[in-house]
Parts: sequence; C-alpha cells; structure tokens
Amino acid sequence: MESLLKFLDLIHSLQLVRRAVLARGEDRHENDLEHSYQLAMAGRYVATSERLTLDRDRILRYALAHDVVETYAGDTPTYGGNHQEQARREADAIARIRQEFPEFDELHEAIDGYERREDPESKFVFALDKLLPVLNNYLDGGRNWKSNGITLAMLMDHKAGRISTSPEIKKHYDAVLEKIRESERELFADPEAHEGSG
Repeated sequence: MESLLKFLDLIHSLQLVRRAVLARGEDRHENDLEHSYQLAMAGRYVATSERLTLDRDRILRYALAHDVVETYAGDTPTYGGNHQEQARREADAIARIRQEFPEFDELHEAIDGYERREDPESKFVFALDKLLPVLNNYLDGGRNWKSNGITLAMLMDHKAGRISTSPEIKKHYDAVLEKIRESERELFADPEAHEGSG
C-alpha cells in the first residue's frame, strides 16, 4: 500500500508541472498530466483510425511515460529555454525515478525507449508531442503565440525537423501548416514588432 501511495504522489506531482501552452479557452497553463493523457489518446486515435502498422500499446506506454521525468526536472519552454540544463535535470530525474520505483520496470523501459527514439513508435510519439502544441494553439486562436511574441517563422524553425522524425505525423503537420498560413495574421505576433525575440 505504501508504494502505491508513493507512486500516486508522483503522479499528483505531474499534475503540478505547468507547461508553456495555455489550456484552451482558460486563463491557465495546461499541466503535464493533461498533456500526457491527450498525447496518449491522440496517438492511439491516429494509429487506429489510420490503421498504422505501429504497436499501439507501445505508443500508449511512451505517451504516458514521456514527461514523468518532469515531476523532478520541470518543464523547459520551447522558446528561450536552457536545453543543455534540461538534459542534465532530466538525466538526474530518470535516476531518481529508478531509485524510488525500482519495481516498475515497464515505466523505466518506456522512459528509456522514448528517450532513445530508436523504434518507429518512439519517433511517432516524439513527433506528435511536438505537434500537439501547434494543434492546441491553432484551436485556441493563437492566443499563446500572440502573447509570447511567437511568429510563424519561429514556429517552423523549431518544429519542422523534430516533427519530420515520423512520416505519419509529418503529414498532419504539413496539413495544419496550410491552415495556419491562411490565418497567419490572426494567429501570430507581428514579426516586425517582435524582431529578435525568442
């Protein structure tokens, strides 16, 4: 019973990690627990509805485990975050989770597999993880992009290479990019007003 309580406390901590993305239609940032659930469901949906030849259970495991390290490492903003420091914090967090929950091999395997990105499922989840904020910001009318001075060029510079790791997800990125380009002025900060930011 004590180990279950300890694990639930870890999951509650995941709910306290705030992400840079605003929750759609709300005046708060989404948290890692919401994001992980959305990633798991969206991944399963895409894999199922498109009849992809990917291991759907592995997709779920990667999606649910991919941000657990942030309970101890925190979230690093996409634009302007210290990504070298993030890598160090996440390595420390992985070691701590292994030490605190040595009996949960499946979690450790999922975290390691996701971090290595050697199989198609981990690449799929990684790319979808990068696409979801784009989709969520689009659905929210670009509110987060505008308030943070993000331009379409900044978005494309940051996302394109990461999302292209999975051809199954890249086609969705390309499709939403077409929609975004049609509404660029409504969705993004004015590039001239924010030159040099981010």
